[in-house]
Amino acid sequence: MSSEPLLPEATSVQVIAPDMPLRPLDYKAPEGGVRPGAFVEVPLGPRRVKGVVWGPGAGDFPLEKLKAISAVLDAPPLPRDLRDFLERAAAYTLTPLPLMVRLATRVPGLGDPPQMRRLLRATGQRPEKLTEARARVLDALEEFGGAALPLADLTRAAGVGSSVVKGLISMGAIREEEVAKDAPYPRLDPARPGRPLSGDQAAAAESLRQGLRSGSYGTTMLKGVTGSGKTEVYLEAVAECLAMGKQALVLLPEIALTADFMARVEARFGARPGEWHSGMTTTERRRLWKMCAEGGVGMVAGARSALFLPFQNLGLIVVDEEHDTSYKQEDGVYYSARDMAVLRASMGGARVVLASATPSLETWVNAHEGRYGRIDLLSRFGTAELPEMRAVDLRKSGLPSGKWIAPEVADAIQGRLQAGEQSLLFMNRRGYAPVTICRACGNQIACNHCDARMVEHRYLGKLVCHQCGDSRPVPPECPSCHVEGKLVAIGPGVERMAEEAQALFPEAKVKILSSDLYTSSRALKADIEAIAGGEGDIIVGTQIVAKGHNFPLLTLVGVVDADLGLQGSDLRAAERTFQLMRQVAGRAGRTGRRGLALLQTHQPEHPVIRAILSGDEEGFWRTEAEARKLHAMPPYGRLAGIIITANDPQLAFDIGNHLARSARPLQAIGAEVWGPAPAPIARIEGRHRVRLLIKASRRAPLQAALTDWLKGLKLPANARVAVDIDPQSFL
Repeated sequence: MSSEPLLPEATSVQVIAPDMPLRPLDYKAPEGGVRPGAFVEVPLGPRRVKGVVWGPGAGDFPLEKLKAISAVLDAPPLPRDLRDFLERAAAYTLTPLPLMVRLATRVPGLGDPPQMRRLLRATGQRPEKLTEARARVLDALEEFGGAALPLADLTRAAGVGSSVVKGLISMGAIREEEVAKDAPYPRLDPARPGRPLSGDQAAAAESLRQGLRSGSYGTTMLKGVTGSGKTEVYLEAVAECLAMGKQALVLLPEIALTADFMARVEARFGARPGEWHSGMTTTERRRLWKMCAEGGVGMVAGARSALFLPFQNLGLIVVDEEHDTSYKQEDGVYYSARDMAVLRASMGGARVVLASATPSLETWVNAHEGRYGRIDLLSRFGTAELPEMRAVDLRKSGLPSGKWIAPEVADAIQGRLQAGEQSLLFMNRRGYAPVTICRACGNQIACNHCDARMVEHRYLGKLVCHQCGDSRPVPPECPSCHVEGKLVAIGPGVERMAEEAQALFPEAKVKILSSDLYTSSRALKADIEAIAGGEGDIIVGTQIVAKGHNFPLLTLVGVVDADLGLQGSDLRAAERTFQLMRQVAGRAGRTGRRGLALLQTHQPEHPVIRAILSGDEEGFWRTEAEARKLHAMPPYGRLAGIIITANDPQLAFDIGNHLARSARPLQAIGAEVWGPAPAPIARIEGRHRVRLLIKASRRAPLQAALTDWLKGLKLPANARVAVDIDPQSFL
């Protein structure tokens, strides 16, 4: 129960609901009053919507004309510290507060009364006749870590009918349990011994523990080479946090990482933590939300949205792979989970650990200038050594026409095959080929809704737009000139690389790791686990393979096109290429066998390629920081993106030109306004896109100036303006 003062009945109270207009509304408090943070049901036009009591009403509307709150829901209140955080986050990102509240309240059935439910759990017995459907059911239960599931969730996860599950119950392979809905999670035991730590790991863990014992806010950059044991170190900080009776949150950039991570947590603490991501069932989402609010879960591992859970006593936030671009949300509400983690911790006196082998430049600069603490792990754990790294100069390699695997890389793969080891070919391009062109008329097949070319996905038999997701079968003739047999695929994607690898090594088992080829996160996790167990001789993968996976038999990494990320004028092109190449190379040789990373490049003399090969990470960050500082670019300056979308391109430009001409509030703080200009991808899902970019000094009051600039803007019904503070992408 909230300890905040009761707002008396028949007084004006402010309610915020995600479905409301972009501002709070006043309502009359119900009989008996209501406390701030309470979930309520209120009338909104002809509908009834759920909202949160935010505090006393604004008082700018006669009390007798206010509509009354219809009902107070039986749900844990939204804590005061979370409401304060949402207000600060909304002010920083220039997001209407109801949209920010939506991030913290997207949980079905929050106000449902407590009740019992029947759950199903595997008994460990295997039926004598194990059909494919029965195996899928048992695999689904195992995938959820042995947790008990409702019948509906289990049949959905396994893709079977209820009769299959009921048959397994009658055979004794599954048992039914009746439990309270939204029960607390098993307690994690912080006293349970973890893995033995090396000297520098133990020192790092003790430093993090001391920070937690101080009881004050602080952020630490935990920088360690791939395979150095960063996870084991920050799990010791989690243990300290749990021992202090506080809650811990670990953010992960990919759902595919959770299976291995959850197993490591269970091995360390004797139970699995709460899990929060898009692959969860609605039942588990509601349970975890409530247990966060009631203190019924000690640790949560999840995606960026887990940052908005209503923790009762949050003591530690870990952002693993903190450099990863997936922590930036660019849909609906624009925010960086890494930056918001620091904000939330600073407001609540919690500690933050930003862990990465290749930190973001923003984090490196903050540590370099003393705003963050810094801990370095300089060597791999145990007998594992860092991989040798070499460039393969494609100007000299004699690469056959129409082929992409250099002879030197092919020879290295052959050696690994003979030794019974795995090789990885990395190509950061999904599908079979990025362009399909007609040799008769020169037409390139483009998306009907976006200014983007369709990508051939040969395994799916489709052309797919990677902007809007539209797809169509590969046509037998050119859509433009209607000539048959003249369509050809141009350039390589991972599917084409796999085809070439299979042709070079017909006896090898080639596996592709690309998110496009999986219909569920469960299938992707299963393949990653199979590869880690030794299945597959040659793995061909996109960026997903760079995200913290551990493949014990993998000793060779071949980067097919190390120059790909260096093209264009993206502010962060050098930083991202450096991070990606170092992360991919770090997959090799993690368990005692010395690894080798070969980077195919046409520019071996490029400063970024030289920095990757030399391993002079500090030199790279210093050089990159000096270049940004010289031009007053982030983190030494501030940027804001303005994205205008409309059905009519001229309307979008007219709005952009109007904004550019009326930029006096921005000029008053010394900010520069660039644009309007067409976005690099000027049309997505049929809507035309125009961008402006605002550049200001590091300490300029940018949000206040932007608010003043945009407050009088009146938009037609079919036009939208979005603000992206600290943009990561300029598409």
